[in-house]
Amino acid sequence: MARTEIGRREFLKAVGAGAAGSLLASAAQDRSRGPTRPNLLFVFADQWRAQDAGYAGNADVRTPHLDALARTAVNFRNAVSGCPVCSPYRASLVTGRYPLTHGVFLNDVLLNDDAVSIAQAYSRAGYDTAYIGKWHLDGNHRSAFIPRDRRQGFAFWKALDCTHNYNNSFYYGDEDVKLRWEGYDAIAQTREAQRYIRERATGKPFALFLSWGPPHAPYHTAPEKYRALFDPESLAVRPNVPEADRHKAREVLAGYYAHIAALDDCIGDLVATLSEQRIAENSVFVFTSDHGDMLYSHGHQKKQQPWEESIRVPFLLRYPAALGPGGRTVDMPINTPDIMPTLLGLCGIDVPATVEGTDFSAVVKGQSPVPDSAALISCPSPFGQWSRKIGGREYRGVRTERYTYVRDLDGPWLLYDNIADPYQLTNLVNRPECARLQQRLERLLAEKLAETHDDFRSGWDYIKQWAYEVDDSGTVVYTN
Repeated sequence: MARTEIGRREFLKAVGAGAAGSLLASAAQDRSRGPTRPNLLFVFADQWRAQDAGYAGNADVRTPHLDALARTAVNFRNAVSGCPVCSPYRASLVTGRYPLTHGVFLNDVLLNDDAVSIAQAYSRAGYDTAYIGKWHLDGNHRSAFIPRDRRQGFAFWKALDCTHNYNNSFYYGDEDVKLRWEGYDAIAQTREAQRYIRERATGKPFALFLSWGPPHAPYHTAPEKYRALFDPESLAVRPNVPEADRHKAREVLAGYYAHIAALDDCIGDLVATLSEQRIAENSVFVFTSDHGDMLYSHGHQKKQQPWEESIRVPFLLRYPAALGPGGRTVDMPINTPDIMPTLLGLCGIDVPATVEGTDFSAVVKGQSPVPDSAALISCPSPFGQWSRKIGGREYRGVRTERYTYVRDLDGPWLLYDNIADPYQLTNLVNRPECARLQQRLERLLAEKLAETHDDFRSGWDYIKQWAYEVDDSGTVVYTN
């Protein structure tokens, strides 16, 4: 795929007074103290869907810090997790490649070192690189020590492959010594990120990745002060949640929102630290998530699935030195493989030839869109929480600014108008009155598959091709 700079901008105005004031007060000092290239602070949660933030219209969640960030950031309203599950997202983030290229289309398989990673690209440009939190790219030994040669070029390291025991959470540094995060791990990891920022505020530019485990299940393990904020009976559920599931959905949402409230405070702390260190203006700050969570919408749970609750993620990007202190909204979709080239483009770093995603840094800066831009969405092989026995299936689709179109191995499966039908209650696939639209989206999907060399076969074929060991559901069996 060509890595041209394309895209669309629209606007979301109104600067948050506190955040904007801090930025403007330190702006002149930032210019004199900051490095020529911007720092990067990339923060991402696990399973935080786009719909669940105050700025996105959810009146039940408590996200004041995130809402303030949105008022000063570029908001990619239709950001997509192209293969919406943990390890595939992370492999695409780190390499800028699609799942059938890097091979991580299942959880708990090892990411190879065939590509120039995002950490290697930043390091070659003179950056310090760091990773804190959940990794989930080291195969099926989730609690094992990860040596330096399997860290994809990240220098500073305080991480564990995967855990969701947020109050008894461990990590490793450079030695094979298991260490424990104190208390709720996302807060402890945020404190470590703040310490890292303070220690490097006046040195070389840094690229710091902070990966939180929440709000992924278990949903009811946030600190008590956050859990006390949410009464299940007072919470609204989305209109696409079946009546029979509404009580269960409210119970889950209360815990999910508690995790989100805790993470929102962490976001506020990180923003404050950048301002305190007078590097806010010359820092790219990204907040996003690896995928969403169905939370009983359409009667489904978890991720991997092609509906909005699973594929759409928050994506806020703030870079005051280049973009100014105000915010705006971009409606054009951005996909996971596009993140690496876009960030490199913003930082003035050449995009490696191994990258397949598109550099949208010009879009971030305000360039007009290319018509019919679309994000490829896929499930190369269903597994785990969306196995075939509960309805999981292989699919390929496109998410455009307005439409979602999806095929499975048997043919066209889903077609939604996400503007007229934001909860995807009416499937328009194969309707005579939508024939021309469906043909256009089918052509667009065919183009995407050709660009990514995706021949859309059975998932079992890809498992055999990559020689992965799985159980009879197609799931890698991990060890703790």
